[in-house]
Amino acid sequence: MEAAGEAAAAPAEELRAPAAFVAPLQPEMAAAAVVLPERLQRREAERQQGVERQRQKKEAQVVKEEQSEFFVAAFAREREAVEALLAAGPLEEAAARLQGLQKLLTESVRFLAPYEVRQGQEAVARLQGDLAARRQELQPKKKFAFRALKKEAAPGSEPRPAEPARPAAAAPAAGRGPAEGEAGGPPLCGFSGAENEELELGPAELLQRDVVLSELRGCRVRLRGNANTLRVRDCRGCTVLCGPVSTSALVDGCSDCLLVLACQQLRTHRTRDSRFYVQVTSRAVIEDCTKVSFAPYAWSYPGIERDFESSGLDRNRNNWNLVDDFDWLATDKPSPNWSLIPEQERISCWD
Repeated sequence: MEAAGEAAAAPAEELRAPAAFVAPLQPEMAAAAVVLPERLQRREAERQQGVERQRQKKEAQVVKEEQSEFFVAAFAREREAVEALLAAGPLEEAAARLQGLQKLLTESVRFLAPYEVRQGQEAVARLQGDLAARRQELQPKKKFAFRALKKEAAPGSEPRPAEPARPAAAAPAAGRGPAEGEAGGPPLCGFSGAENEELELGPAELLQRDVVLSELRGCRVRLRGNANTLRVRDCRGCTVLCGPVSTSALVDGCSDCLLVLACQQLRTHRTRDSRFYVQVTSRAVIEDCTKVSFAPYAWSYPGIERDFESSGLDRNRNNWNLVDDFDWLATDKPSPNWSLIPEQERISCWD
């Protein structure tokens, strides 16, 4: 009987034995049951974030397209109004509308395509040229009268034949070495070929004109006023202080120069060992440059606020520390060709 009882007990223990092995597995299965939903939730959250990013990107693109369409319509409307005023209306009103057109373009640069910006700049430059031409036409012309003093001929002498009239020489730009206009282009103002001189142009001479500074050596140039464009070429050891430029400034082939510029676009080529104090609406561009450094625009003179208003530049928008180096393609390392001027080394007093 005892043997039979033991035999009967053995199957019961064998039947309970699997429960001893199953019990330790239950916490792992429970953990797996918890982890799996968390992973699914993470993946679902990531998916939702991706969908939201795509939605925001699409909305931003729609807004950008709507802004571009609004700009094109508004720009065309204002351009036509300026053209009509230049043809028959008061020039002061045309100048005011043209200033508003320039401001509209400047404020819209951030969302316009490059070709739209270029087309807008070309249209504004053309209208500025038309305005200058109309002002020239309406200026009262001075009347000149030349009288030759008659001298009595000596007795027995034959009268001398009249000399052919000589063409009057065009008045040069102010200062030594005036810059000349390009072939077939509008007349420019500026300076060329001067050495170790103090050179200056004022508001009346600069108003919406294209300015060229070329082949200067050791000169200090002050440009007080609102120019349309500025080009600085092949200058050495010069200081250039310039008021607001409505469109672009180009610096090419310069060295050991200090340039203080306010403009919509700044392009610098083949320039070395030079410092820039800039107010620029878009990102500055350098190419084939070495050892150039940047700081914010810091020059002032009486009437500069009026010149900024005339230029259409926004004084509250300055990308002086955003520079694109076309010779440096690495995105994970900064370009070694340009740097920021430390605050303790920046110039605050210019005169």
